[in-house]
Parts: sequence; structure tokens; C-alpha cells
Amino acid sequence: MQDSQQSTQQYARQLVRKSAARDPGKGASKEPGRRTARKPGRSLPDEPARKPEQGPTAQTRQVAKRSTNNGLGRYGEEVAARRLGADGLRILERNWRCVEGELDIVALDGDTLAVCEVKTRSERSFQQPGEAIGTVKADRLRRLAERWLAERWPVHFALLAEGVSGPAPATTDPPWPTPPPPGGVRIDLVAVINRAKGAASVEHLKGAV
Repeated sequence: MQDSQQSTQQYARQLVRKSAARDPGKGASKEPGRRTARKPGRSLPDEPARKPEQGPTAQTRQVAKRSTNNGLGRYGEEVAARRLGADGLRILERNWRCVEGELDIVALDGDTLAVCEVKTRSERSFQQPGEAIGTVKADRLRRLAERWLAERWPVHFALLAEGVSGPAPATTDPPWPTPPPPGGVRIDLVAVINRAKGAASVEHLKGAV
């Protein structure tokens, strides 16, 4: 009986030795060379910890960019209005707005009504001002010009007929039917390039749209 137990124990030990020989890493807690699994929010020892982003946030940068663009646009419109006035055009309205959009400058060039779109760029910009009017923008400018003619031209025509200068009132009822501008209506582009040094360059493109 004792011999039988000893034989069983020896057989069991032999099985354990054979199993260990076939899979020497079995039972080990970690394999050599394997990196520790990364835990969320922690850096591995050989990776530098990431520092939190400093400075203005993305939203703040976008607001600052829009503010800069708005300031540049207002400067360009002022330069364009002075140039048009110096060339003999009579400025009727600036920054006229309605629910469909805005017209930068509306002026009289002789007996022709000129609806002027002002585009301002810095000299470092890759896009030239003349490239800023596409098909969609051109169609919108035509609709705005038609609406301005219907709503505002009668007011200005009455003042012109009476020889009155100065800003036009918001609304008025002219005592007679208002004819269209004798020279018709055209849509112009005034391209302003703001230079780092010296005066801005201005190009007036008549009938650009």
C-alpha cells in the first residue's frame, strides 16, 4: 500500500516537471519585456507628461480674429467712400441693411446708380479682393439692389429733385411717381488693399457684377 502511494506521488511529480518543461513561463505574473498597460489619465514612465494648453482658448482666438476682420472692413469702407467722393461720385447711403443683407455703399455716378461692394484685404493675404465675389454673392447683391431701388430710391429721388443735400429720411412719400435712374443701375467692386507701409491702394471696378 505504501509502495503504491509512493509510486503515485512520483508519477505526479514527473507530470509537473514535464508540464513545466513544455511551458517554462506558465504561472509567471509578467512576461519579460512587456510594458505595463496604460491607465487612463496617466503617462507611461518613458513619455513626458502633457502640459495643459496655455494662452487664449480657440473661441477667444476666433472672436479676436473676427474683431480684427471687422476693423479692417470698416477701415476699407471709409477709404473706399473717400476715394469715390474724390472721383466725383455722390454718396447716397452707406451700410444700408435689410433682412436679406447689407449694401456697403450706394452712390450716384453722374446719372447712374452705383451699388458698391467693398472688399478689403491686407497685402499679406493670399486672396485678392476681386476674388471674393462668387456667383451666390453676386445674386444676393442684385436682389439687394432691387430692394434698395424699391424702398430707398424714391426718397433720394425726391431730395435730388428738390435740390436738397444731406442724409435722406428713413421714409417719405414722394408727391409723384419715381422714375428709375436715367443711367440705369450697375454693381461695382471697390477693392482695397491695406499695406503695411504707406497708403492703402484702391481699385474701383465698375460693373464688376
